[in-house]
Amino acid sequence: MSTILPESRINHSVCRWCYSQMPLHELVRHSKKIGLKSVELLNPDEWKTVLMRGLTCALSNGSSLGIPRGFNDAQYHPQLQQEIMSLIPQAADMGIPSIITFSGNRNGQSDAQGLEVCARGLAPIAKMAEKYNVQIVMELLNSKVDHLDYMCDHTDWGVALVKKLGSPNFKLLYDIYHMQIMEGDVIRTIRDNHQYIGHYHTGGVPGRNEIDETQELYYPAIMRAIADTGFKGYVAQEFIPSRGDDMSSLRLGVEICNI
Repeated sequence: MSTILPESRINHSVCRWCYSQMPLHELVRHSKKIGLKSVELLNPDEWKTVLMRGLTCALSNGSSLGIPRGFNDAQYHPQLQQEIMSLIPQAADMGIPSIITFSGNRNGQSDAQGLEVCARGLAPIAKMAEKYNVQIVMELLNSKVDHLDYMCDHTDWGVALVKKLGSPNFKLLYDIYHMQIMEGDVIRTIRDNHQYIGHYHTGGVPGRNEIDETQELYYPAIMRAIADTGFKGYVAQEFIPSRGDDMSSLRLGVEICNI
């Protein structure tokens, strides 16, 4: 039997970029042995490597423009729309449930202005996502340490965008690491806003390393809070291993979150 995990209320995934030094097929092999269901943040040409080995890609990469250049700048809308809308039918055909997006950096723009511009750019994408039953998620990131000037850096702003779009296929990627840095109060925020959240990422605070007793968050309680909301999506490990045995760190992270 490949899995080490007992039956869980959490669907476990892992972010590819944290193990970029390892060939993808090896990461998939280790992930399957640990008991994960997904390896994510892959490009379309990588999906089959995961799918053919019995896992899924819970969250696909989206536009090639990356994090700073996002939907809050109308000059990028044509490229963002073209790239993501070309991905949606492919994702639906391959059973890939979600695609990631970003707000972009503020660059002097107010949050209210940025929200309006994001909504205009995302509206046709959300409509297409509904047609194909694919979820689009915008990631909440911290603008204090890792992504200076990023706009979607507070849950309230992201929730306002989800409400404005009014699409069941557009939600937030609640990154626990990033939101602990920006807001704290993680469990209350999840309970109050779970209906607007479509995906979760982990990470140790401070440092974005292992999520064990060396950092300030207690992940078993956070995972119980997520599961208690009835969440059926994926929680992905997105910490940077720091101890020389990457797969042991990943295994421990998954075990900590396996409630």
